[in-house]
Parts: sequence; C-alpha cells; structure tokens
Amino acid sequence: MSTTRVGAVDCGTNSIRLLVADIDGSGSLTDVVRTTEVVRLGYGVDRTGSIDPVAMERTLRQTSAYAVQCREHDVSRVRFVATSASRDARNASEFVRGVEQAFAAAGFDVSPEVVSGDEEANLSFTGSTGDLRAAGIEGPYLVVDLGGGSTELVRGTDTVESARSVDVGSVRIHERHLHGDPPTAAEVTAATADVGVALDAAEEVVDLEGVATVVGLAGSITTVTAHVLGLAAYEPSRIHLARHFPQQQREAAQALLHMTRDGRAALGFMHPGRVDVIGAGALVWHEVLGRVLQRSPDAQVVTSEHDILDGIALSCVRRP
Repeated sequence: MSTTRVGAVDCGTNSIRLLVADIDGSGSLTDVVRTTEVVRLGYGVDRTGSIDPVAMERTLRQTSAYAVQCREHDVSRVRFVATSASRDARNASEFVRGVEQAFAAAGFDVSPEVVSGDEEANLSFTGSTGDLRAAGIEGPYLVVDLGGGSTELVRGTDTVESARSVDVGSVRIHERHLHGDPPTAAEVTAATADVGVALDAAEEVVDLEGVATVVGLAGSITTVTAHVLGLAAYEPSRIHLARHFPQQQREAAQALLHMTRDGRAALGFMHPGRVDVIGAGALVWHEVLGRVLQRSPDAQVVTSEHDILDGIALSCVRRP
C-alpha cells in the first residue's frame, strides 16, 4: 500500500509543533518526527492586541528550523495551521509573511492558515478520536482541546455534532489573573469566574449531558495527567489513552494550581516552558470537568497525545 509523507505544523499561543508522518491509503498515520517547542507567540496578545516582536522572531526562527526538517525528510505536502494568537493579533499578516518566507527558503510553497475556532475544533476531533474508537472507548465524546489562548469543546461520536471555541487558555488566564506565586485566593476566584462565563457560552452550543468520555488534549491536560500518574519524567506512551475518574484529574489540577513556581519546576515531568502557565491551564481543566460532572456524572476521562496536529496531518491527504 502506497504512503504519502506529509508535514503538519500547529502554531498555537504557547507552543509550535511539527509532525512529519507517513499516511497510507487507509488513513493510518505513522510518526516520523513529532516535536514541540514552547515559543509563547501569544505573549501579551490578550493585553496589547498585537504579537510581541521578540515572540514573533523566536517563533519564526523555529518555523525555519521546521521547514528545514520537512525538506530533509522529503515531505510531499505541508500544512501550517495557526490558531488563537494569530486570530486575535492586529499584526498577524506580518507573521504570515514570515512563515511564507521561511518555507520558501526551504523550497516549499506554504501559506499559513489562520483557522477559525470551528475548523480548529474539527481538526482536534479528527486527530484525537481514531485511537479511542480503535481501543473500544465509547462515545459520545467531549473533546477538550485546552490551548494557550483558547479552549475548544467538541461533542460527537463518529463525526462532530457541535463545537464551540472560547477564549480561555493557559496563557490568557495566567496573564489576566494569576500573578501571585502561588496565586492568591482572590486571583483564583476571579479566574474561575472568567472561565465560568466562557463555559456558559460553550453550553449554549455544546450539550454536556449524556457524555460518556471526556477526551483531554494538549500540554496542560497531558501535564495534569502526568501528575495523576505520578510520573518521574514525561512519558507519552503512559499518558496516551490513560483513563481516570474526573475527580482524580480535578484533584491533580488543584494541586498544580496551588504550587509555587519552584515546586512545579521541580516536577520531573514538567516542561520548563509550562512552569508559569500550568496553574492557569489546570484551573481551566478543573472547571471544565466540574461542569461535565454536573451534567454527566458517570463520564470517564481519557487523555490523548494525538490531537489537532494529527488532524492537520490527515487533512493533507484528504483535501484536494
């Protein structure tokens, strides 16, 4: 069976990620390269409305490195998707030009796509649920993709039934509210209220009743899961498809929220680029799960290491 080698880039508010993968005729995906760098493209965007020049330069430097890797691995198609920070920033067009130039220098004609929240939700659902169905994990699923600037809630079983993107994420909530070390009770109260308003808006579109499995995606949630598992180091193979009760995840999230930065940094599984914002990400996850428990008390939580990045890669061969 013939395969197509593709390159997928997911550029979010906190990190930029590359997946080089071989996809066969049945749609099965095999990793060649999967890597993440924390570049904090969305630093200050919520406050200023623009991408910080230093953050943009840092991100474009990593983009150039990813373009070179795509060339070295002889990929035939590349798709670059930019999410929350690039949707919100006034100077997003400057970033788009920089990405185009970086890939052109490596021999690719690539234009970054600043996708809508709905498209982001669809890509996350596609990338995350294939392994769940293969493992016999039952739907309906509520896929929760918790990024730096936004969180997508997507309900479906075989396909997306409803989805809503809300502007609460680890970087955005950290910058808005959680300035103490550890955060003060007043800061946590304000952040919780902010997330609650966002979840009210999400529930206008996405029904949380009757959910069988909450599927947690992205770095904040995989980090909370590493804490639930008591890992000494970050182990994707143990985190992927790990199953827990919602309350186990909520307790771990609370613990990370109330740790000092030094305490978080000392955890063997903690990525250095997440130390300052993981408390905010954990708070968002805690509140999402609390809302789900109210509506679907029997739901389980499954963490997936496969997410929007896999959806982007698969879309390279599914689109004309």
